[in-house]
Parts: sequence; C-alpha cells; structure tokens
Amino acid sequence: MSVQKIVCPVDRTLNLISKKWSIQIIRDMFFGKKHFKEFKEDKPKLSNKVLSGCLKELEENGLIEKKVINTTPVTTEYYLTDYGRSMNRIVYELAMFTLDDDLDETYPEDKREELKDTFKQTLNIDD
Repeated sequence: MSVQKIVCPVDRTLNLISKKWSIQIIRDMFFGKKHFKEFKEDKPKLSNKVLSGCLKELEENGLIEKKVINTTPVTTEYYLTDYGRSMNRIVYELAMFTLDDDLDETYPEDKREELKDTFKQTLNIDD
C-alpha cells in the first residue's frame, strides 16, 4: 500500500504562482496585456530571461496559454486559461489587503475607492 502525501491547498496555490513576477504577470493579463514587451513596460528590473522562464512556468502550470500568430514578423500572445482566470479572486484580495488598510497612507481615500472599483470591474468580481 502506498502512502499518499497530502499537500496543503495553500502551499499548492503558492507553488503555482511563487516564481518572482508571476502574480504581477497574471494581474497584467487581467488588465489586457498579452505581449512579451507589454509585460516588461513597467518592470525595468525584469530581464528577458526571467520573463521567458516565468511565462513558460505559468504555461506549464496551465494558468496561461501561448498563441503564435503567423504574421511577419511572427507575433506571440499570451492569454489566461479558464484555470488562470479563476485566480481573479486571489488577485482581487491581494489588492484589497492593502487598499483596506487604514494605516497605509499610500492612497488617499478617493483613490482607494477608485482603485477598488477598477479591480472589481477588471477582475469581474461580484459582491
């Protein structure tokens, strides 16, 4: 009889997105980014090698899919799979964790509400 190791669901989820930049790439995809260059736009410290590895790992984990478009030059686009889109609540709650923090003065109250609404709409969150 084999003994099956039970893995904590939190650990399993974190393993899917634990590579540096993974959750930011997933967030960017929710906000419409789909090209390699777009993922790098606001991340100057993100190298091409690290980004390539991260995209490959997200694809291997079934969170994104890569589509090669036969154009000249060839274009590659990345999309969230249904499995990846199911992370909408996780991304939302990560954002709300800080936006709901009354001790954090990073965002003025009116900006917080605007950001909350933006995340809610973009991530398709229903109350």
